[in-house]
Amino acid sequence: MRFLITGGAGFLGSHLAEHLLERDHSVMSIDNYATGDPGNLPNHDLLSVVEGDIADGDAVTALCETFRPEVVIHAAASYQDPDDWETDVRTNIAGTVNVVRACQAVGTRRLIYLQTALCYGRALQTPIPRSHPVQPFSSYAITKTAGEQYVSLSGLSAVSLRLANIYGPRLFCGPQPAFYKRLKAGQRCHVVDTRRDFMEIADFLRLMDAVIASDRTGCYNVSSGADCTIKEVFDLIVERLGVTLDEPVEVRAPGDDDVSTLLLDPRETERDFGWRAEVPLEQGTHRLLDWYDEHGVEQTYSHLAPGGKG
Repeated sequence: MRFLITGGAGFLGSHLAEHLLERDHSVMSIDNYATGDPGNLPNHDLLSVVEGDIADGDAVTALCETFRPEVVIHAAASYQDPDDWETDVRTNIAGTVNVVRACQAVGTRRLIYLQTALCYGRALQTPIPRSHPVQPFSSYAITKTAGEQYVSLSGLSAVSLRLANIYGPRLFCGPQPAFYKRLKAGQRCHVVDTRRDFMEIADFLRLMDAVIASDRTGCYNVSSGADCTIKEVFDLIVERLGVTLDEPVEVRAPGDDDVSTLLLDPRETERDFGWRAEVPLEQGTHRLLDWYDEHGVEQTYSHLAPGGKG
């Protein structure tokens, strides 16, 4: 099949591209490289790489008219600066509309939208069912949720996957790369007193196979179904690196733009797609740190205000 991946040079997009190429699908990536890296993508005869911005509707339409994707995986998103509402709107809302319109124009069979679990805001219950009301309160989550609603309005065979914290090689957003980078440099860290649900990339890719093959539509939670504290993640990394701390790590309260807990209920996803997360956090973390040992960590990213994660 022919797959278009928006944000194809990012963490999720590049893993999806590799995964689909290994199965002999044709893949086209479009990315503006704001946070993605063209080096994340392999050299492959079945891969076409386009540097472009989904906020450019004419470019997205022309690309789809030429490539005629059967499946579009919309992974592109703006999340770098919580105060840059304009870029978030251009990318996450207008860009999503451009992708939807192009899919409609060329008769794309399947649209898969990658959404953030932060759409639920400060949840009224945990684990959070997919029936929970959406109540985003950050620019990133608000605009991603607006994009999701346009996808739902499109009339396409579309699925929106509300993602917990997916981690694995090439991850440069969130606590793991920040902790690794600072600990390796001998710098002090702090942890935020929050709980998160972490899922390894291999589990995510297995689910994507099932979603692509299915004709189910609507919104689904993507989650391991278990959570842990950010300090537990920090402790795993300290242990794996063999670091001796001079004093206990500082624990800080979450900021105003953060949520204290984010645990999704994946049972409907497990039932409808015949899938379940399998990789334990310790095993997945060791794989991630092995990759960091080989490739290093340079710039890291966050949707939070500075100082939010580590």
